[in-house]
Formats: sequence, structure tokens, C-alpha cells
Amino acid sequence: MAFYFNEPSRTFNEYLLVPGYSSKECKIENVSLKAPVVKFRKGEKSELTMNIPLVSAIMQSVSDDRMAIALAKEGGISFIFASQSIESQVAMIKRVKSHKAGFVKSDSNIRPDQTLRDILDLKEKSGHSTVAVTDDGTSEGKILGIVTSRDYRVSRMSMDTKVSEFMTPFSSLVYANEGITLSEANDMLWDHKLNALPIIDKNDRLVYFVFRKDYDSHKANPNELLDSGKRYVVGAGINTRDYAERIPALVEAGADVLCIDSSEGFSEWQKETLSYVRENFGDKVKIGAGNVIDKEGFLFLAEAGADFVKVGIGGGSICITREQKGIGRGQATAVIEVAAARDEYYEKTGIYIPICSDGGIVYDYHMTLALAMGADFIMLGRYFARFDESPTNKLNINGNYVKEYWGEGSNRARNWQRYDLGGDGKLSFEEGVDSYVPYAGPLKDNITLSLNKVKSTMCNCGVISIEELQQNTKITLVSATSIVEGGAHDVILKDTTASPVR
Repeated sequence: MAFYFNEPSRTFNEYLLVPGYSSKECKIENVSLKAPVVKFRKGEKSELTMNIPLVSAIMQSVSDDRMAIALAKEGGISFIFASQSIESQVAMIKRVKSHKAGFVKSDSNIRPDQTLRDILDLKEKSGHSTVAVTDDGTSEGKILGIVTSRDYRVSRMSMDTKVSEFMTPFSSLVYANEGITLSEANDMLWDHKLNALPIIDKNDRLVYFVFRKDYDSHKANPNELLDSGKRYVVGAGINTRDYAERIPALVEAGADVLCIDSSEGFSEWQKETLSYVRENFGDKVKIGAGNVIDKEGFLFLAEAGADFVKVGIGGGSICITREQKGIGRGQATAVIEVAAARDEYYEKTGIYIPICSDGGIVYDYHMTLALAMGADFIMLGRYFARFDESPTNKLNINGNYVKEYWGEGSNRARNWQRYDLGGDGKLSFEEGVDSYVPYAGPLKDNITLSLNKVKSTMCNCGVISIEELQQNTKITLVSATSIVEGGAHDVILKDTTASPVR
């Protein structure tokens, strides 16, 4: 006989937070949104902690290298989508890891006998205007000079002009020796008014660059999430089909954390994928799994070796799994049950496995509810798809700016790694739609506003950390009538676009 739950599953929209006593310490500037990403033992700390509890979804229309850089600057993590070739995904990871660092391995190098045409081709390929001139054209070669955009004028030079004729020679360069600290290197950048400082070894071979823009970026983004090498932290999605080829390539490229991309994670396929990681990489590779929506699913993935567990089926704005297949659960109910299972597992084993709430976020206050209900961090798709940094097109439709947004379960995604495609290359049925979302502008402005709301709400609840929020907050169910009461009602809203009557 089938098992029946006694209570209906509920969404975030059916709950509100009840304020608590707020001390003088409860100020927005005092609130910490740090969140553990991967499991840890009691008395220890997570090896990977975010400065904000937000990650971007493993979707073509959301998470590429540009989104990863923008989100890492704010303190979160993007999981670059897996429904692409291994080579393409690896290239995205590499671009994130090379974009920002204290000591940067040069990825734009050239020989002195090459030409201005080669310089321009290299600049277009890498996007970088500082090029190291080495004897063999590699990043480890003996440095002979540097070329920046100030060293040439395309309109007045032949494309066949040799690099050696217009480069700034090594004898004129300000450089530092290997072993210098990042702080000392930054001082040299400022003292000599440089944009780039080459770091060389005792044999005059190029080791690193330190860039002024990286120092400026750090000052502008105090929450940025960096690895031990001062590079941006980035995640990568994987699948349960080509994982044996994809995972080693992603790890080699520098991915900090992986996550299995699947609409349903309570499966033997995920267990096999997690077993592969543990057998070949031990605990060095961090990997999340999911999605699940109950205690049984959580325990399965916890025992299989997941570093974090993703919660949610059918709650995404472009997901139609529930109406197509009749499976899923209200996101609030799913988070509450899995969080309780996580806490019970922690008490029993001494191992804390973070959970990620994936889906069901409509309003900013739903973020606070998800965290209060036990989620350690939140995965968002629609939210991030609206921003300049998402990889989709910005369109003007009927006078309104929108961005394209489609699900991984849609025909457009052609996600063969996650779904079975028919002989015509199309899904037998879709679990996601192709849509638009209202354009919202730059990520930084929007995420600052959203998280200020979260922080303000936490202060109203008398807490200044996510852990305190989960332990001390009171949450109440609301009726359909009280939901209506919570918005503007019984008034005539002003039309701000109307002209005054004269």
C-alpha cells in the first residue's frame, strides 16, 4: 500500500517570520551571511565557506564564466553548466581562475619575432591587453619585454611590424624577484604607477604577473571569494554519464567544488558517481549531490559520500516536472524535513552536511525563510538570469527589456547528459520551458539590495548570523487571507507613468 503524508506540502509563500527581541547589536553592518558549502566534523570548520549564502544554478541560461566572476566578487559561487562539451566547460573554468589572482600565470605570451598582427589576434583571443614577450613565447620563457596597448598604434603601423620593434624591453621594465609578498608587490605597483608588475626568477624567466586592476577590484569587492592562490572560487556541474572523463578535466582546470546536475538524486547513478570520486580523489575533490526532498533521500546521499545535498524537485520557475510527471514536493516542506534529517545525522555521526535549497524562491524574503528553515545556502536560476552577467540575450519586447531564460529540461537545452533524447535529438517530453524574465540590470546592485533585505529581516528577528537564525527564529503558517493582507490592498495605486491633469 502506498504511503501517504498526513500534511500537505507547503511553499515559502505560506510562511512568515515572527520578529524577536533586537538588541543594539542587531544592525545590518553586523550581520554575517557566511555559509558552509561542504561537510565538516564537529569542532572543525568547513574547508569551503562562502561570504554570502547564494549560488547560481547549473544552467546554460544562467552560469557561465562571466556569471562566475561576478558572483565570486560578491562572495558566492557559480556552478558552470555541464550541458556542454568537456573542453568548453574546462575553458570557462580556466577563464575564471585566471581572471583574478594575486600572482597570475601569464596566459598572453609571444615571441619577439612575431608581429603586430599576432599581438592583435592574441588580444582578441584572451581579452587581455598586457602581453609578455619571452624567448620561446611561453609563460615560463626568459622575459625579453612587455607589450601593452600603449606600445603600438594600429592606424600608424604595419601589421607585419615585429614585436621586438615596439615592445617595452626588459632593460626598461620595473620588475620584482620571485619570493616577494603580494603586499610588497602591490606597493611597487603604486610606487611606480604601474598597471602590471612581472615577477621573475633568478634565471630571468617569467613566473607571474601582479596586476593593479586586481588590487583595485579587491578594494571594491571586500566580500570576494578567493582560493588559497587568490583566485576566484568557481564550481562546476557534472552529470552521471561522462563523469569519469569530465571530473578529472575539471579538477585539473581548477574547479573548487563540483555538483551533480540532476532533477532527482535518489538514484544508483548518483551513488556510482560519488563512489568514483571517493575512490579516485578521496576527500580532495568536493562534490554535492541531489536533488532530494525527504529524509530518506538525504540519508542515501549522505552515506554515499556527498559533501552537500541539494533539496528541491519541481519548484523552479521554468520547471514543469510536477505537472509533467506528478512528482515533487512544496519547497518549504522539503527543506524543513531534510534540514531535520541533516541535524539528526550530525548528532549521530558528528558530521555536518550542508544543504542547498534549490527552487521556490519568488520574493527576496523567501531567501530568509529558506535559511531560517535550515538551508545553509540557496541555489537560484531565475534570480540570476535577469542580470547583465547572465549568458543570454537581452531583448526589447513590446517596449520592455527582458532576458531569455530556459530550463535544462527544455528541448532548447538539448541536455543529453541529463535526459534521454529521441532519435531526432529532441526530448520525448519536456520538463522545462523556454521563457523570458524581466531584465534587472547589473548583478552587484541587485544582490546588494536583496541581501540587505535579508540582513534587515534577521535584525528584526534578533539574530546576526545564519546559525542564530536557524536556532532562534519563530516561523508561522499564514492563511490565504493573510497573504492578501500582506500586500497593498483596499487602495488605488498611483500610475507613476501618468501625466498630471492641468
